[in-house]
Amino acid sequence: MKELLRKVPCFAELEEGSLALLEEMLERVSFNKDEVLCSEGEVGDRMFIIMSGRVAVLKKADGSSVQVAELKEGNIAGEMGLFGQKKRTATLKALSPCDACVLSYDSFNGFLDKHGSVARGMLDYLSQHLARETSIAARLMAKDGEKGLRVAFFHATPYRNELYTKKNKYNYTLHFFASRLTLETVPLAAGFRVIVVSANDCLDAEVLSHLHNLGVELIALRCAGFNNVDLTACAELGFSIARVPAYSPNAVAEHAVALMMALNRKTHRAHNRVREGNFSLDGLVGFDLCGKTAAVIGTGKIGACTLRILHGFGCRLLAHDLYPNGKLAEELNLSYLPLEEIFPQSDIISLHAPLTEESHHLINRESVAMMKPGVMLINTARGALIDSTALIEGLKDGHIGYAGLDVYEEEGAYFFEDFSNKVITDDVLARLTTFNNVMITGHQGSLTRDAQENIVETTLANIREFELGKRGKEMTNSVLPS
Repeated sequence: MKELLRKVPCFAELEEGSLALLEEMLERVSFNKDEVLCSEGEVGDRMFIIMSGRVAVLKKADGSSVQVAELKEGNIAGEMGLFGQKKRTATLKALSPCDACVLSYDSFNGFLDKHGSVARGMLDYLSQHLARETSIAARLMAKDGEKGLRVAFFHATPYRNELYTKKNKYNYTLHFFASRLTLETVPLAAGFRVIVVSANDCLDAEVLSHLHNLGVELIALRCAGFNNVDLTACAELGFSIARVPAYSPNAVAEHAVALMMALNRKTHRAHNRVREGNFSLDGLVGFDLCGKTAAVIGTGKIGACTLRILHGFGCRLLAHDLYPNGKLAEELNLSYLPLEEIFPQSDIISLHAPLTEESHHLINRESVAMMKPGVMLINTARGALIDSTALIEGLKDGHIGYAGLDVYEEEGAYFFEDFSNKVITDDVLARLTTFNNVMITGHQGSLTRDAQENIVETTLANIREFELGKRGKEMTNSVLPS
């Protein structure tokens, strides 16, 4: 009996003496095949610990009973009965001859007063139980009128929701949640095999564990980056996870160059002046891009597009990448150089690298100190490529002449939301918005019709692969480690 109790999560850590006392309180009961241990809706005040055999957990749905789980040796059921007379939320029916130990509310209540460790264990177990119950309820409700694979979208936005609905040729049942995926909002995923998330959703080990318990199988990233995902936990929990590797590199590249042009020619300032009737040109002097040295860090698809645009302006081109593109270098007559050689030469530096442990705070006090005074710094990749404190210091002392940011390392709390009537409590972000030589856009680099359609179509194609049976690293756009 003690070995069996050790298998029950809330009793596993009890000392031998406490376990012996608990054992004395248990009543052993035998059940025949098809015999009902307890019925849904009836009032119960006891918990069952399955000792042998198999027990079905049944719930009513559409006038009939549906089996939603099966209990075996070491599993417990009816645990809510230990907290008073509660209505049973399911029927327990023996699938084979079985034995169970019964623990009553009165016995357990007296025992709990003396053993706080059991209380902690019960709370942990009940949190898992609640997640399971929520998932079961959601699945049962899904049988009512819904057809097709059910997909939950987190951090959903109206302009993209319309596109998903329009492009949904596979007749999936789409549910759009405006909330970001966090530990607090993860219960919304109950009943969904597939979720769609963004670069600003939380997919750490704890959230992934809850998603796994709720029955989620595929995580579809509607972005190229996956630095917000614990890939090790994904692999351990058996998730399939796919991304959109290249939606429209032109869109992001063009936005990067738009930031360069606006900062250089100060069009944002000129626009505001003219609206006030001020046509003065004082302080609006820019420079010719032609002949200037422009460096791109990260020469994947977006970086390559940016280089081609800058080549059209007549810039001298430098680049840095862990995997240099020889064909691109030959096409554009660009030079791949180490960062310590790029920083002192460049008039413009545009970041297009992925965020990794190595590239985190790639732009820091040391790298800023190596840069050419008055340098223009553009970031449309990932916010944490730049140490924002070092950026502010460089702007204050004039070493950095311009900064164009479509991303920010703590953007998750602000971007995509309206804070016009609220206080921005992030002092670093608030300070950056005060510089007249800084332009910040709210992660809109990919916000073109072409790019959004590519994102939606690729995301739905990833889901379709999953629906047709592909899993894990078999998926075309999987990001799981090989």
